[in-house]
Amino acid sequence: MIVAMQEKATEEQIDYVIEAMVEEGVEVHRTTGETQTILAAVGPTAALDLTKFENLPGVLKVHRISSPYKLAGKGFRPEGTVVEFANGVKIGGEKVAVMAGPCSIENEEQIFEIAKSVKAAGAGFLRGGAFKPRSSPYAFQGLGIPGLKLMFEAARANGLLVISEVMEISQIEPMLPYVDCFQVGARNMQNFNLLRELGPAKKPVLLKRGMAATIEELLLSSEYIMSGGNYDVILCERGIRTYETATRNTMDISAIPVVKKLSHLPIVGDPSHGTGHRDMVAPMARAAVAAGADGIIVEVHPNADKAASDAAQTLYPEQFEKLVAELRVIAKAVGRSI
Repeated sequence: MIVAMQEKATEEQIDYVIEAMVEEGVEVHRTTGETQTILAAVGPTAALDLTKFENLPGVLKVHRISSPYKLAGKGFRPEGTVVEFANGVKIGGEKVAVMAGPCSIENEEQIFEIAKSVKAAGAGFLRGGAFKPRSSPYAFQGLGIPGLKLMFEAARANGLLVISEVMEISQIEPMLPYVDCFQVGARNMQNFNLLRELGPAKKPVLLKRGMAATIEELLLSSEYIMSGGNYDVILCERGIRTYETATRNTMDISAIPVVKKLSHLPIVGDPSHGTGHRDMVAPMARAAVAAGADGIIVEVHPNADKAASDAAQTLYPEQFEKLVAELRVIAKAVGRSI
């Protein structure tokens, strides 16, 4: 159930409505936009009498939510969510965010070199894995917290934000000082215990679509984070597994406008994992921005062919610089900027 308050509703009226909702046994999530406060009831709402709330002072409209996701749905924040970071960088606004860096942090020289390079090209975030979920137990698994500390230093030295993948609950607390945004990978999209714990963490979360997940399942996974009180969730289309073998995954560009229609959450595109091939990254990144993506996240390495992980889909710095220049033109064409 969604309760939309009147534009001039007072705090006393809003509190009174919240109390009335809580008395009915539901949990209330409040969001305040530029002109209106929205109250979302989560829990046993099916038997609630909507007219009881429609007549309360300050209430504009009450309606049921037919979709299974209550907080991620468009009705909770009709104006859309803009995730804002400490340095003023935003995801979900007019500017298209650019996240770039190696698949995994390998050493100090590598991460400092690539941080300087992607910053110069126009990136606002340094991405890189300290903990790597690999299909093979014998593959490089990442440097852990020491690697994350190196990436944090490299990012801050170049005025960048840090985004890195969290794989399990025990990693959340030690990662907190070194990341500006947690990334939840495709393999963990339905790790509901992890998602629950990222709610109270109150740090922005980039949630990647699972390899075989529907858009509804992606939105329901975001609901786990949001129900814990963290509304700073960014969705990510990173390709799904289909019968096609020409690419590593099939990047579902159509998911971007679908999410925009169903949800208020921003969404970014990951053409690196979406294709698995270096020569396909730029075309799909361009397509993602044209389709309305709020950002892109790509893998870049100073010596891409010898990267410790995902070498085949990783761009060289000069390729990334060319891509950002192209994206600036496309962003402008669709009324945005980079």
